[in-house]
Amino acid sequence: MAGRFVCAISCVLLLCGNAAAGWYHVENYEGSIGSQPVHISLQTYDGFGSGITVEGSYFYDAKQSPIAVYGKITGTRLALCEISGKKEFDRVLMVGSKTPVDTAGCPFSIDMAENGATGTWSKGADTYPVTLKKVASLDDKGEVKIDGTVEIPFWAETAADRFAGIYADTDSGTCMKKMQVIKKRSGKVVQEIALKDDDACSAGMLMTSIYMNVEKWVEGGKDVISVNFSGGGAGHTEDYAFSPKANKYRKRK
Repeated sequence: MAGRFVCAISCVLLLCGNAAAGWYHVENYEGSIGSQPVHISLQTYDGFGSGITVEGSYFYDAKQSPIAVYGKITGTRLALCEISGKKEFDRVLMVGSKTPVDTAGCPFSIDMAENGATGTWSKGADTYPVTLKKVASLDDKGEVKIDGTVEIPFWAETAADRFAGIYADTDSGTCMKKMQVIKKRSGKVVQEIALKDDDACSAGMLMTSIYMNVEKWVEGGKDVISVNFSGGGAGHTEDYAFSPKANKYRKRK
């Protein structure tokens, strides 16, 4: 419950706030860093007080562990930093930095183009080329536009699994239609959970950062996965826990 309390506090600072129409502008890419295949998802903003204009999530295909990123885009030049641990995650992405964020020295230096991006990833003496192709996008700043299959790699993960949301436009609006459970060891989808809302299409539409619409917390030593919905006034969650007997996640009552 502690993680959820922190998120509730950060709502006041607008990094965990309710997402309104026109908030999500997300582009998904696939490509490589050096010889390693990767998938990257980036959400752009007008900017916070910290100067951050981009947040995102990416993973190496071979590892399937989401890496949270943030940065600044100036013109077509994107400087992107990686989150190195929970303390930095809380400070920069949950609570929000009280001072301007310095992106100098961050690993990614990328030139963005209409259909892709190129640049470098550097750390210490190591430098690798980055080549990305845009494969999907979601934009609800005006008339909702969805291109391709929009799969959001959430920041939440367990030791064995990562989680992705499939977003789509429906007659009731734009939302996450299902959550996928991906086994890190194999990279395969092992479960799909359909998400339904009684009053509207609002699954995965609560948080300012789209990557926080699925969260993990721990209760009694067990991982609990929460899916955030924007419906019901202040929003609500559906919680799922892994059942060893059923070998899948089940909705908690």
